[in-house]
Amino acid sequence: MAAVAQALETPSSVTSIKSLAESSALNSVPSAYAFNINPNEEADPNDPEFAIPIIDMSLLTSGTPEQRSQIIHDLVKICQEWGFFIAINHGVPESLMKAMIDACHGFFSLPDEEKKEFKSGNDVLEMFKYGTSYNLALDKVLLWRDFFKVRTHPEFYSLYKPATFSEVSMEFGKRTREVALEITKAISESLGLEPNYIFEKMNMDRGLQLLAGNYYPPCPQPEHAIGIPHHTDHGLVTLLIQNEMNGLQVEHNGKWLTVDGPANGFFVNLADQMQILTNGKYKSVMHRATVNNKATRISIAIPHGPSVDTTIAPAPELCEREGKPPKYLAMNYKEYIQLQQSGKNYMKSTFDHILA
Repeated sequence: MAAVAQALETPSSVTSIKSLAESSALNSVPSAYAFNINPNEEADPNDPEFAIPIIDMSLLTSGTPEQRSQIIHDLVKICQEWGFFIAINHGVPESLMKAMIDACHGFFSLPDEEKKEFKSGNDVLEMFKYGTSYNLALDKVLLWRDFFKVRTHPEFYSLYKPATFSEVSMEFGKRTREVALEITKAISESLGLEPNYIFEKMNMDRGLQLLAGNYYPPCPQPEHAIGIPHHTDHGLVTLLIQNEMNGLQVEHNGKWLTVDGPANGFFVNLADQMQILTNGKYKSVMHRATVNNKATRISIAIPHGPSVDTTIAPAPELCEREGKPPKYLAMNYKEYIQLQQSGKNYMKSTFDHILA
């Protein structure tokens, strides 16, 4: 009861949506969390137009030259039209994916006092952080989720609770990195560039990699709250896994599509630096996280980006070949992240600030 009263009176003092959602007095969404989802904007998952592309990673890594060539050919259309696909047969054991979700569940199940040990400021480059909304001072709508973020590359950091977290997250981070680098190789080739072009130009040997866990408890009025509002990611490519509950939606052809996929697949979305590097040829997909009234959803996102000191601009080779001037101004990656997370970009596109 106290948690609900606190949310109604001083929402910025709520430190955990989990505690609020577990209160027996909660039967509606407090006004500070009110966010209306328009059902008319949702896609029909049975419409062939919204059939989510699937990439069989085994054909990239161990298929015949013809099979690899076909996948790379398919990626062109996928990256242009969707900016999103599901990766299967990627080599990361399903048992490791489940162990990572279990470790995240273990963290979110800790008492609030212990989780508060990981609270920090609003700098995305900190070793780790824990909280609920992005920035309670800026957010106009509070989010129906708790989260943590940990920096895992180029230096590896970890939450030190629960005890199993560090070992699992280290192995999971290493294995997902291998998948992400294989994807960036294939994307380089799909652009007619050398396989290591993105890796080298983006200094991915010391690229920023994060591990972000999200906890979305059941919501009494899911159509009146949001887990994460519409946004694009700031890096190059993001991999995501989840427990058995859906909630990720991607924007495609003006509609919001709820993503469903195999338990052992990775949801893969292209991010802002990929759109900038390709001069807008490939799409950084807009996406959001919805909530439900049935069960807790846990998702784990693994964003991969350039090194924080890299300056990103449209690739001269692509601009020259296609006879198009650069659409975007060059910008340092760390500065781009800070711009994206500033108050003036709340639920807006950062691209508007860097148009050439």
